[in-house]
Amino acid sequence: MFIGQGFDAHRFADLDSDRPLWLAGLLWDGVGIEGDSDGDVAAHALIDALLSASHLGDIGTLFGVGADSAGAGRHGTDMLAQTVHYLREHGYKPVSASVAIIGNRPKIGPHRGEAEVALSTAVGCQVSLTATTTDHMGFTGRGEGIAAIATALVEQVDR
Repeated sequence: MFIGQGFDAHRFADLDSDRPLWLAGLLWDGVGIEGDSDGDVAAHALIDALLSASHLGDIGTLFGVGADSAGAGRHGTDMLAQTVHYLREHGYKPVSASVAIIGNRPKIGPHRGEAEVALSTAVGCQVSLTATTTDHMGFTGRGEGIAAIATALVEQVDR
């Protein structure tokens, strides 16, 4: 068994933007998150945690970086599913994962169960989701953006 951690942070789009807000595999009410893909920091942090645990690099290694990358314009859950497929090709499978979202919005509690199901379905193992704020400190506290930290446990299996 191997454990890995991942982190991601993005700024929110401008208030007049029509960019949708994707987070933890769900579409939420409100202004979206900037990024080359859908900006889903929970999914992105989880991808990094899974790749880290499997010693297979990070999200940039797998998908590239920038507007022309393989991740550009994609949903986080689709990227998660591709990541899990990549892990399996290299002899690893997810066992358990946890994601902590750091930000003032959206409020996670009302949709935590749905978000856990979306992430768990994409990864193929149980994923727990928590949320916290930074008590008005830093970019997340000022409402400028959102961040996520993830931990994943994988096991090595026969290919």
